[in-house]
Amino acid sequence: MKAAASWSDFEKLDIRVGTIVSAEDFPEAKKPAYKLKIDFGEQGVLKSSAQITHHYTLSSLEGMQVIAVVNFPPKQVGTFMSECLVLGIYTEDMSVVLLSPGKPVKNGCRLG
Repeated sequence: MKAAASWSDFEKLDIRVGTIVSAEDFPEAKKPAYKLKIDFGEQGVLKSSAQITHHYTLSSLEGMQVIAVVNFPPKQVGTFMSECLVLGIYTEDMSVVLLSPGKPVKNGCRLG
């Protein structure tokens, strides 16, 4: 387990729901990944690189709602600028299963 985080640490994170509007291959990535564009409603459309090729196809991602941290600084991932961090769970084989709301919600709704 990691070191304890304070409540104020958690409150700094802006975690929201968005809908994947497009997904494409990212052949330049070191590990297999996709480039995603995610609509967060009033927060706009943000880009993310995600190593989720084990469980998802490009066509299965479009229209899927995901949960992401939207207030990290942009991060250069190879030739791509990632603007948010899509959240997922590592499985036993270290592949990633995306987090998503149990029911459809409005894009931009905040985790809380």
